[in-house]
Amino acid sequence: MDQLINKRVLLCVTGGIAAYKSAELVRLFKNSGSDVRVLMTKSAQEFITPLTMQALSGNPIHSDLLDPGAEAAMGHIELARWSDIIIIAPCTADSIAKLALGRGDDLLSAVALSTDAPIFVAPAMNQAMWRDGATQNNISTLAEKNFIFIGPDIGTQACGDTGPGRMTEPSDIIQQVSLNFSKGLLAGKKILITAGPTREMIDPVRFISNRSSGKMGFALAEAACDEGAFVSLISGPVNLPTPERIFRHDVETAKQMYDKVNEMIDEIDIFIATAAVCDIKPSHPSNQKIKKQQILDANNILLEENPDIVASVKKAHPNKKVIGFAAETENVLDNAKLKLSEKELDLIIANDVSNAEIGFDSDDNEVHLISEKNSRKINKSTKEKVSREIIKYISDNLK
Repeated sequence: MDQLINKRVLLCVTGGIAAYKSAELVRLFKNSGSDVRVLMTKSAQEFITPLTMQALSGNPIHSDLLDPGAEAAMGHIELARWSDIIIIAPCTADSIAKLALGRGDDLLSAVALSTDAPIFVAPAMNQAMWRDGATQNNISTLAEKNFIFIGPDIGTQACGDTGPGRMTEPSDIIQQVSLNFSKGLLAGKKILITAGPTREMIDPVRFISNRSSGKMGFALAEAACDEGAFVSLISGPVNLPTPERIFRHDVETAKQMYDKVNEMIDEIDIFIATAAVCDIKPSHPSNQKIKKQQILDANNILLEENPDIVASVKKAHPNKKVIGFAAETENVLDNAKLKLSEKELDLIIANDVSNAEIGFDSDDNEVHLISEKNSRKINKSTKEKVSREIIKYISDNLK
């Protein structure tokens, strides 16, 4: 089920006896690496409790169309934007009818009207209700709107009848859902990315740092996650929100980043060192603010070298795939190739930070991907698009 890794699944439960199967469906999606949220209609809550579904999914349950806790009190828009996959299981005849009519007077129907995500429907009802002409017409209407039906199965029903109408078993539902998605380029891989600057304190109010915004590292984390990787992000001080589905660890100094990387590296398949780590730090940072006249005397600030994170990782773990970044202002390719050789990296990504259009804090980038055997240029584009190209290159050349 690698196709479902990192997918955002909205499971919608309607009011039928088969609602008990939805608990197993949540468990299976979670085990497949998906993030699951659950929407329950009022009648669904008569068959299975919201507390059960919340405990299984690890997320609050959604049930109200007008939710004051949602963004701008518009929970249906928030859920519609969030979802990669929507599955209605079980889906009753009444819910099918509402969806076919395009009603939007409850949370389920409003989400269905406002989403671009594929919608899967697992019907569950009495065999006579399933065969009824009105139900079949509604199903045809939804099929024309690209709703994807899974089942129903044929068998003995809760009412004692036998025939079509049983909700398809959860294991079969998840199998059929997964067939609609391609496997990510890095499905199942564990990737560690460092991002942003580090800070080295001179005294309580001053520090040595650089202009890195962290945008490139965060974009790479999202791109890797979209391709099915489990991504951990170690970030220096930045003003960026944590991307969804990413495990973030905040640090400040180079030593803290070094320690966190070494703490996590054993479980990692690929290490991408995007962070602009300070090469140096004050040997003896002051506990008190240093006066201006004292700071002008260079002898009062002795500097020492910080650990080289990327080089130390490759030396200690030669079989790991380790990728470095080279932010240069001159002789970009030559300096990058030298770093690649000296640190024995699998790949180095070089960019010219003297160019303000692709430098620190820019939304765009242009990079050279350099390995021992070949190189490739990625022309100027947004950091998001450049990141996707980098991840594709890593998948094609380093896995």
